[in-house]
Amino acid sequence: MSANAQNNAVNTMLNEHGKLSAIIHGMTHFARLIGQPGANVDLRVFRAMLFYISEYPEKVHHPKEDAFLFRLVRTRSPEINATLAALEEQHHAGEAMVRELEHALLRVEFAGQSAVPVFQQQVERYSQLYLQHMRMEEDIVFPTADKLLTPEDWIEIDAAFRVNVDPLDGHDAKSGFDKLYSTIVNITPAPYGLGPA
Repeated sequence: MSANAQNNAVNTMLNEHGKLSAIIHGMTHFARLIGQPGANVDLRVFRAMLFYISEYPEKVHHPKEDAFLFRLVRTRSPEINATLAALEEQHHAGEAMVRELEHALLRVEFAGQSAVPVFQQQVERYSQLYLQHMRMEEDIVFPTADKLLTPEDWIEIDAAFRVNVDPLDGHDAKSGFDKLYSTIVNITPAPYGLGPA
């Protein structure tokens, strides 16, 4: 049971990282396209991506990492405190960065090309921060957790991630956010999504 709990918890976190990574790569791709002459970029894609990031990773995934995975790893390995503190600070910074991206997108919609360079810079900054952030979790925190956490710890972490709740309406997050993710993938042009290039 505990081995299953560990596998389930790690697979859930990796799956959520994979979705966030795909969205971040798509955002970066679109931000670069906006500045190109004649590019036909549907800003609904950006809005859907920002909505997903602000509602799922920021309100569900990151708080669960802080409250369960990071807390339990910290109790078993004080040496990792500095890394965990940096990751928690990035979680908090991410919320502010998403708000900045939302405002920058509005400026692009209302001010046009003059607002594009700032938007592109903010997307690149967010992308670099969060791709590095996920690498730190996967390369440092996950292996440390694998070595040090007890079967009971993994059962607690798995239970927390298994009951993710959609912050929009209090229902199971999986169906609502899987549908949103699917929508994003379908309107994002190839090679980052399934939409027309």
